Amino acid sequence: MISPIKPELLQAAVIEQFLPAQLSEAEVKAVVAKIIADSDASGMAAMGKVMGLASAVLAGKADGKTISTIVKKLLS
Repeated sequence: MISPIKPELLQAAVIEQFLPAQLSEAEVKAVVAKIIADSDASGMAAMGKVMGLASAVLAGKADGKTISTIVKKLLS
């Protein structure tokens, strides 16, 4: 038996058409690496500074958790 499509899934599909495309993890990593290099940030003490800059640059293009994970990796 084929299950019916839920209305929420149809609505999500329509909304996704109007959202900006999300960057891949590699693309986010490249942007964050450039931000770190340009701001001479180093170590976990710079996490807040880098997150602020990265969040502004990547707004709507990547989710905060992905950005945070990459920033932590690159600063540690």
